[in-house]
Amino acid sequence: MSIQERAEATGKNIEGKAQEAMSNVTGDPQDKAEGKAKQKEAETEHAVEDVKDKAKKALD
Repeated sequence: MSIQERAEATGKNIEGKAQEAMSNVTGDPQDKAEGKAKQKEAETEHAVEDVKDKAKKALD
């Protein structure tokens, strides 16, 4: 996984956590759902890249 892709996924995770935290303050359920969705998307991106890394190691 490239450093840039890992940083982007981590940034998306942080953004999602911040959005979810703000929704707890504002009481906006849509923001909470969007924040959780961003966190899941980042988690999925990390998992995909981990699989790519394992495949690359297996081929080397």
